[in-house]
Amino acid sequence: MVSSPPDHYVRFLATADAEASPAELLEFALTGGRLLAAAVRTAAPQSRAYHPTGRSDPAGFAAMGCVELLLHGDDLARGQGAAFDPPRGICARVAARLFPDQEPVTDAWDTLRWCTGRNALPGRPRRTEWSWRGAPLEDGSGPAR
Repeated sequence: MVSSPPDHYVRFLATADAEASPAELLEFALTGGRLLAAAVRTAAPQSRAYHPTGRSDPAGFAAMGCVELLLHGDDLARGQGAAFDPPRGICARVAARLFPDQEPVTDAWDTLRWCTGRNALPGRPRRTEWSWRGAPLEDGSGPAR
């Protein structure tokens, strides 16, 4: 959202130090989230920036950042044998923004995990192909898969 070339990402890469401790890796992830939040808060609502799934608005980038932190946070917790129980309201808003064509189920976290191919649901097999909708609905660039 800070710089918005129409057809590519700005060539910028941030990586954690290979020697970083788990606490330092968490600090790295939190800092990235705060940078995204600052960019989203200061961007005009009508602004658009490149994403492979469609030029997105600030709300779309916020939702994409949330889903990445939620899903990979769950991966990390599972790898450590820890429980991960994200706020269902955030899960519901993220799923509705990025997967507007998918019907939610009772649990918003299960819905978000299903939309991203992480689990099966009763009557819905695990998805093997999916993508979210980066572009806002009013931009008319087609549904998420």
